[in-house]
Amino acid sequence: MRRSTIRAWYLVHKWSSIVPTVFLLMLCVTGLPLIFHDEIEALEGVDYETALPGAPSAESGVPLDTMLETALAERPGEVPLFMAFSQESPLLTVTTGPTPDAAGEDMTLLFFDRATGESLGPAPGGGVMDFLLQLHTDMFLGQPGMWLLGVMGALFIVALISGTVLYAPFMRRLRFGTLRMDRSRRVGRLDQHNLGGIVILAWALVVGGTGVINAFADPLTDAWREGELAAMTAEHGGAEVAPADYGSLDAAMAEAQAVLPGRSPQFIAFPGGGWSTARHYAMFFQGDRPLTEHLLTPALIDAASGELVDARAMPALNQALMMSKPLHFGDYGGLPLKIVWALLTLATIWVLWTGVLLWWRRSPGAIERRVAEIHGGGEGQFA
Repeated sequence: MRRSTIRAWYLVHKWSSIVPTVFLLMLCVTGLPLIFHDEIEALEGVDYETALPGAPSAESGVPLDTMLETALAERPGEVPLFMAFSQESPLLTVTTGPTPDAAGEDMTLLFFDRATGESLGPAPGGGVMDFLLQLHTDMFLGQPGMWLLGVMGALFIVALISGTVLYAPFMRRLRFGTLRMDRSRRVGRLDQHNLGGIVILAWALVVGGTGVINAFADPLTDAWREGELAAMTAEHGGAEVAPADYGSLDAAMAEAQAVLPGRSPQFIAFPGGGWSTARHYAMFFQGDRPLTEHLLTPALIDAASGELVDARAMPALNQALMMSKPLHFGDYGGLPLKIVWALLTLATIWVLWTGVLLWWRRSPGAIERRVAEIHGGGEGQFA
């Protein structure tokens, strides 16, 4: 590789690393406890999931209409927004709000035991995990914050790719894993940075890529609603359905399961929200395998008549979004995978920190010496 090419790649790697470093360190530090959010929340309060042992009850237990009546009785004057099911226990949640299009801060999440119909109360408010999640997701800046973090994630991917391009000529005359600790501190730190970066490369690309996808979750959902969802309802339009005129949830569920056998319902979006239309229940069903349980298929049911409108898989980008959220936090393989995710996150923090030190303690002419080091296959000297 020519010196001019190496220099160009080095500058790309340098600036695509420096610009997002502070944000990436924040994301790693906040993401580390979020990997274990289930375990930490269980320590903070009641763990409803494990407190209700038993077979999944998404398709059995107290009728959905009864559960909805119970929820609305606890929140008089409000309307239903979502109903969600656990695949591990009889836990059922109902989200209510003052209007069908209520903002997130105006929503109330209620927990129920569907096996008995007992109310478990509202979700605990606040807490350190809510704070960390909000900071990790949008830095309390809303959609602009999500977009900013998405751009920082994209720069992180550029840094990983450019670093990989530079790694091959750098290691040309060195064995893999060489740490030249007998040289200057800067050379030893550089070797640590390069080795750490190549070790975490595949994982960092996955986490960085899923983070970028998650940052654009709202636009992807809006695009699905305005495109695919509109197409699904184009031939079955009609006036808005008021909450007082909603038909039977149990009948709607039976209608949907008849065309989607073997799938389990994950959640129901009521009319008027971002996941449905003004007239339809949107019932989302998941697969029955670990790799397909996050792939959702929506079924639209006319909320007034109970008529099935359509059922079709979501577009590839939206499916990628559904899979990226649990993958981003290592939520596919239980506690062992979470531990692996945590160790790799710590390794990423180390790579970022050594990169900061290399840049902070650089000396005049560092770029040319760095290019000479890479071009010479690791035999150059650092001042």
